[in-house]
Amino acid sequence: MMQTGKILVAEEQGSFVLKMIGDVRLTLCTSLDHYLDEMFANPNFNDVVIDLSEAENVDSTTLGQMAKLAIKAKDLYQHIPSIVSTKPSITRVLESMCFDKVFKIKHKLPENDAELKALCDCPPDEAEMKPCILEAHRVLMGLSNENEAKFKELVNELEAS
Repeated sequence: MMQTGKILVAEEQGSFVLKMIGDVRLTLCTSLDHYLDEMFANPNFNDVVIDLSEAENVDSTTLGQMAKLAIKAKDLYQHIPSIVSTKPSITRVLESMCFDKVFKIKHKLPENDAELKALCDCPPDEAEMKPCILEAHRVLMGLSNENEAKFKELVNELEAS
C-alpha cells in the first residue's frame, strides 16, 4: 500500500526545496499552486530543487505543476530548476514527459540543511482544483507532441464539464 502523498517545503535565502513523499496526487494541487505563487513572489528567489527521492508516485496533475514551475523559473529568472530522482521508475516517467528539456535531473540527493515544513494538508476544494488540473495538463501537453496526444482527451473532457 502506497503512503498518502505529502509535500514538504523549505526556503533558505531564496533557495527553495520541495520534497514530495509517497503517492503525490491532484488533491495537493491547490496547496502546491498557492505555494508556487508565494515562491515566485519572493524577491530573493534564486534556486529551486524538487526532491522525489521518497516519492512512490507522482500523478499527471503534479507533473504538470512541476513543468509549470520549470517554465516560469526560466521565464522570470532564467533559471533551470533541478529534480532529484533516485528511483528508476520515477526517472522513466520524468523522461517520458520530456522533463529533461526543462529540468536538470539529478540522481543523488544534495546536502541541504533547510528546515522542511509540510504544505497545507487542507481538504481540496473541487471548484478550485479544476482550473489547477486543467492548467497542469495543458502545460504537460506543451512539452511535446507525445504529451499532447496523451492528455488531449482528458483536457477536452475537463473543459466540457
